[in-house]
Amino acid sequence: MLLNGDEIKNLKVKIELIAAIERLGVDYHFEKEIEGLLKGIYDHSLIDADDLYLVFLQFRLLRQHGYNITSDVFDKFRDDERKFKGDLVNDVKGLLSLYEACYLATHEDGLIMDEALSFTKHHLQALSMEGSLDGALKALVLHALETPLHRRTQRVEARHYIGLYEHDKEQRNDLLLELAKLDFHLLQLLHYEEAKILTLWWEALGLAEKFSTFTRNRIIECYFWILCVYSEPHYSRARIMAAKVIALLSISDDFYDVYGTLEELQGLTDVIQRWDVEAANRLNDYMRITLNVWNDTFNEFEEELSSDQKSYRVNYIKEMLKVISRAWLQETKWRDEEYIPPLKEHLEVSGVTTCYNIVSCASYLGMDDVATKEVFDWMLTFPKYVHHACMICRIVDDIRSHEFEQKRNHFASTVQSYMKEHEVSVDQACNALFKIVDDEWKSLNQEFLNSISKYPRAILNKVVNYVRFLDTIYQRHDRYTHASLIKNCISMLLFDPIQL
Repeated sequence: MLLNGDEIKNLKVKIELIAAIERLGVDYHFEKEIEGLLKGIYDHSLIDADDLYLVFLQFRLLRQHGYNITSDVFDKFRDDERKFKGDLVNDVKGLLSLYEACYLATHEDGLIMDEALSFTKHHLQALSMEGSLDGALKALVLHALETPLHRRTQRVEARHYIGLYEHDKEQRNDLLLELAKLDFHLLQLLHYEEAKILTLWWEALGLAEKFSTFTRNRIIECYFWILCVYSEPHYSRARIMAAKVIALLSISDDFYDVYGTLEELQGLTDVIQRWDVEAANRLNDYMRITLNVWNDTFNEFEEELSSDQKSYRVNYIKEMLKVISRAWLQETKWRDEEYIPPLKEHLEVSGVTTCYNIVSCASYLGMDDVATKEVFDWMLTFPKYVHHACMICRIVDDIRSHEFEQKRNHFASTVQSYMKEHEVSVDQACNALFKIVDDEWKSLNQEFLNSISKYPRAILNKVVNYVRFLDTIYQRHDRYTHASLIKNCISMLLFDPIQL
């Protein structure tokens, strides 16, 4: 469907407004309106325009919302030799829009989006170094080159983008800016109270103090983790529940990684498989205490969820914990045997111990009716969608943390597995693993499009948001283990006021 000049101008205003609303983190106020407009664009092929910026802004938004729009739209911007037209570099906003769209690629797109990414990245890097870009546009380009929008966490991005948007005199909508600031401020007050509730709960348990010799005291970091998955006010109960699960998983992971002997951990794993709280009395004090805390927390969840007939959800977390404990134990055996498995064997186990399956499921515990029993059944199968997320998380985690991990008695990382299997250096292994990460992102994008007809975006986005959290927590370093490196980011979301 071809549009005239006025129609394209009107469409551009609406599309830019959607993009700004989402990036400022206030899209949850306008979900129906946004979906209605995007559905209309998709149904009537309104993407057919010559504006590079508009075409790929639409493309990115449509794919992010689950519309499997074809990558054929890339062809109109290539010349007779199938290369991207040279004059595209004169449209910096369009070039940036094309760059961001490339990260929504799937394997079904072939090479065209890879070629577009190489083309745009090269020219954007060159432009950013020339000094010809104005302040606001240069900031956006540098920000995108550091990490593309599709791989960023929305809450952190919203705080950052409010500042950029305020100084963008060309596109700024003052009413929208005011809404974004007020919304961020009000949510920050709510999030602070949630963090306070969790801190009091954690201190009452006393686990950090009891286990201070070997475990990480990271309750605020655990809450920050889940806050990067969803920040909307109606998910308050869900965030608190999920953060508790993450905190207890962190303690349990440290048992298997750092503290326990193989014999002790075999006993702990056996008790978890039977979920036999009485048998836990035969474990050492630390493990008995932790298992009892798990049990008490599950009982608390069941009681809270029973009022709306959702207590059954807790059993899914128990079943997943059983699977994870078996995988943790296998890693412990590899550690003691000093065994370095081939990459495929490694990922079959270590993909599970990322815990991204259980934490994704835990994020649904306190949600409303959108998290149906069918969703929990699906998660229990460890679906492809979650599998690809786990692969990304495991590899990125290992690349950032393997040097530190190998300084203590720890099983081999995927970096060591790749080095041994392919007889290459650390740098070569990391470069190869980053390529695998990019392939897994394409698979994750594809599975999102495949799954959107069965499960709502509110469900699917939680999984991919856990993956996006990697940009924040593993950007250049393991900032979960070395928590001081993430302190400023946490303060920005929870404590530092925004200028209204």
